[in-house]
Amino acid sequence: MTKSKQRIGAAILALSFIFLPIAAMAKNDLVIGTTQYPSTFHPNIDSMLAKSYVHGLTRRPITVIDADWKTICLLCETLPALENGGAVLEKTADGKDGIAVRYKIIDAAQWGDGTPITVDDVIFTWEVGKNPKSGVSSNEAYRRILSIDRIDDRTFTFHIDRRTFDYSDISQFNLLPAHIERAKFSTPEAYRTQTAFDTDATNPGLFMGPYVMTQAKTGSHMVFERNPKWWGKKPAFDKITVRVIENTATLEANLLSGGIDMIAGELGLNVDQALAFEKRHGKKFAVTYKPGLIYEHIDLMLDNPLLSDIRMRQALLYALDRKSISEKLFGGKQPVAHTSINPLDWVYADDVAHYDFNPEKAAALLDQAGWQNKKNGIRENAAGEPLRFEIMTTAGNRTRELVEQVLQSQWKTAGIDVRIKNEPARVFFGETVTQRKFQAMAMFAWISAPESVPRTTLHSEEIPTAENNWSGQNYTGFKNAEMDTLLRNIETELDRDKRKVMWHRLQQIYAAELPALPLYFRADSYILPKWLKGLTPTGHQFPTTLWVENWSVSR
Repeated sequence: MTKSKQRIGAAILALSFIFLPIAAMAKNDLVIGTTQYPSTFHPNIDSMLAKSYVHGLTRRPITVIDADWKTICLLCETLPALENGGAVLEKTADGKDGIAVRYKIIDAAQWGDGTPITVDDVIFTWEVGKNPKSGVSSNEAYRRILSIDRIDDRTFTFHIDRRTFDYSDISQFNLLPAHIERAKFSTPEAYRTQTAFDTDATNPGLFMGPYVMTQAKTGSHMVFERNPKWWGKKPAFDKITVRVIENTATLEANLLSGGIDMIAGELGLNVDQALAFEKRHGKKFAVTYKPGLIYEHIDLMLDNPLLSDIRMRQALLYALDRKSISEKLFGGKQPVAHTSINPLDWVYADDVAHYDFNPEKAAALLDQAGWQNKKNGIRENAAGEPLRFEIMTTAGNRTRELVEQVLQSQWKTAGIDVRIKNEPARVFFGETVTQRKFQAMAMFAWISAPESVPRTTLHSEEIPTAENNWSGQNYTGFKNAEMDTLLRNIETELDRDKRKVMWHRLQQIYAAELPALPLYFRADSYILPKWLKGLTPTGHQFPTTLWVENWSVSR
């Protein structure tokens, strides 16, 4: 099943809003600082790392990719495979190559209100996911399931319309509690606003992880307490509080004052900020850097007539000195990106088009595109209209705002006027990006899993519209027939060598067409108390909180 990607960023909060230190924090309490509040708590609506991070405390996917980059079971007993009989090749009704994959839910698994997790929840989740009016971020992952066989209350078989190389990975099939959500889904087009995940967010029946959420104050904090119905290893902390401090300078101040115990690596300080923090306070904290599959980039609105011209997109990239940005701001720890595929991924290809800093090429392309005249240093077309764009990102992230200013300056040197307009993350991701409301440029990051086929971000069928209730993550509006074919063929090719060839072609198309402007690949910076043990960064889209029961205190 296709792995979706997740947006990450940070948002601003008034500087006067500073959390007071916790006077006498109990040893069995943990306070985590992050930079985002989820736009929704529904696991399948809107893809946002802030939500995945807190869901790691409260929920468990059926399968997941672990810190060793291997697919494992979390909610199932045995990972199905052709070799163990859990997966069987079959033909679909129309004669195509399909596959049947069987899973068994752990017998002890139950929702936080004591209701057993059963195949009823699996079937209901599938019904919601494949409904085009539900608002689910990626219907495709559900539509490809042709039918579900109920073997018993805990065992089921997916009949899937294609044979994919990652057929056993259903980490994006996020279970919904049918006993709570079915009534909310009576009107599918209204489900997005009626779901209990937002209208009754602290209902224990929504959760099945080590913790349940007992308090949620929008934009401020979430409180999680031990789930008495959790069947796994007992977690070390009675209570975990996730405080949202959207301004990164304020986040640092709260750590030093004792208002929080740690800063989440997934949603905290950028590398440059962490390096500076480590120089000043490294003796008091454990600071860890984890390079990962985190792609910082600028999505381009290809419906914008100016950006639909490939010469303009190329000129924008040639006008940027990304290598200098990486070296001066990040000490070279965040390498320049040429496509969305990270060098850490085995499918990475370097022999694609590179757009190294070249002001002369940028100028020539802008001339060819009809922006030859200049007035007050800004290029104009024959009608005297200035070459002007708007760039947006998540407000309050000090590093992102600095990068924006550098980009703005470099583009101005090329005669391009770029105006900055930033928004809080829950608005930026909840509406502006998701509903394609940005005019020209949206800067954020995708975090993905190893060899994650980018169907949701690049396939022409994944463009969000009002008609599909804003489903899909192809926010740029990119359309390319060869890319569409590659995205399907890569998924269904079981031979690694043949897939590698197709991945190479995908990266060639991406670099040539530039649906987005690649910036650099990020690393996560974890700032932890020295007494916290067992937290292991993964380097991909699945957060450390999914293994919170392994965290421990060692004073």
